[in-house]
Amino acid sequence: MKLLVIGSGGREHALVWKLAQSPRARQIWCAPGNAGMPLENRQGKVDVSCVPIGAENLEGLLAFALENRPDLIVVGPDNPLSLGIVDLFEKHGLRIWGPNQQAAQFESSKVFSQDFMERHGIPTARAGTFSDPLLAAAFAQDLGGRCAVKADGLALGKGVLICHNLEEAKTAIDEILVRQSFGAAGSQIVIQELLEGPEISLHALCDGTSAKLFPTAQDHKRALEGDQGLNTGGMGTYSPTPFLSQEDLEKTGQRILDPWIKGCAAEGIVFKGILYPGVMLTATGPKVLEFNARFGDPETQVYLMRLENDLIDLIEASATGTLAHHELRWSPKAAVCVVMASGGYPGPITKGQVITGLERAAALPNVKVFHAATLSKNGEILTNGGRVLGVTALGNTLAEAQTTAYQAVELIHFEGVHFRRDIAAKALPC
Repeated sequence: MKLLVIGSGGREHALVWKLAQSPRARQIWCAPGNAGMPLENRQGKVDVSCVPIGAENLEGLLAFALENRPDLIVVGPDNPLSLGIVDLFEKHGLRIWGPNQQAAQFESSKVFSQDFMERHGIPTARAGTFSDPLLAAAFAQDLGGRCAVKADGLALGKGVLICHNLEEAKTAIDEILVRQSFGAAGSQIVIQELLEGPEISLHALCDGTSAKLFPTAQDHKRALEGDQGLNTGGMGTYSPTPFLSQEDLEKTGQRILDPWIKGCAAEGIVFKGILYPGVMLTATGPKVLEFNARFGDPETQVYLMRLENDLIDLIEASATGTLAHHELRWSPKAAVCVVMASGGYPGPITKGQVITGLERAAALPNVKVFHAATLSKNGEILTNGGRVLGVTALGNTLAEAQTTAYQAVELIHFEGVHFRRDIAAKALPC
């Protein structure tokens, strides 16, 4: 098979890595890709190459696909999905995997998602949606100032401000709704009560009528240790978490996915792809904070290290509505991913720093270094964004996976490198 993977981050490198392991794969194009993806070439078996077309350049991607005719197109990031890339490609007879524009609203509009949950009885936080800052401030005051203020649209994982008092809430409302710090994404906001409990990432593979639940993972959104600092796109993750037994995971999945599937059917939404709800395990039960409509990053890295199925088979089943014929198989091992970011992230950063130690880290057993924002120039690998690498390790135990991941991290260096040293610490004894 010939495949086209759209995107350039750590999630997309993990997808390419896993797809390249399939005996069905012959050629994989990555658009625009990064410096790590061509390293997945398997001589004589799979040819992996990058093409310089941006993930949001829908017309350029369409022209490439029509000329080269990939058998399957895999969309990684949220923006192309929200722009309607699936609808466009299907209109031209191309086989593409991911939710269409209507279904992608679960991520592209937090207002839509919140209203959908309330309409269909999906457990979620008390919330309100606003375009008027005065009404928003009044609702925040009613919550005692303890709330999450969220930009309605896509904001690269950074459009959520956590507030612990009314002054912080008013500042957040002003920043998003008045000052438009997140641009058009902040023309409306959702304000949710601040829930308490462990937060986990759930993923479900969907085929339009059914869903298969993944194991648990836990992301680390804050930039600094101890969950301090600004929100980021994710500084690391691990799987599985100790917070839910398999029985409780299945109950949680049913409590969320059953009404979601029924709601989609009632509203004529055909969702084919990955549904990724962020869930808070509160004292009164699990509650959905928000939905995403694609694989999480860096959750993809730990999930695909543990997945034992052929990923092409699963994606095809999702795209063709035949998921019921497949069972997901997972390694009993644990996985930990530590994100190595540029200094200053998620604020201003400097690109073009030389990365050293990649080969030494990759040589460690049970380690895979996924590139997230890198480029190759004059034989060197350089930084090319905020989250640069996702250093991922498997272990027989979570502690073993954590130790191995950090051993690999210590072998890699670039100027200004920043990473959290407490990934997975919440799940381990003090």
